[in-house]
Amino acid sequence: MQAYLAVFRSRAQALDCVARLKQAGVPASAVSTPKEANVGCGLSAKIGAFDLARAKRILADGRYGAFVGFFRVETGQGRTFVYRA
Repeated sequence: MQAYLAVFRSRAQALDCVARLKQAGVPASAVSTPKEANVGCGLSAKIGAFDLARAKRILADGRYGAFVGFFRVETGQGRTFVYRA
């Protein structure tokens, strides 16, 4: 399974981002940030691969100071792999 996460250092900004993405029609949800990312407050916005470009445009306009970046998360064979996107 592959998904993209918008990782934040602030829980409030992560939840605000999810609300903003949903308002723009991008399917997003708040999820726990995997510990393998070694950053964050514990919450991230999960975004589908097909909606990543739209999410990047929306986040660029948001001026989120606690935004760390986008990460690609792959799970397989019982392990979680996190890569910077």
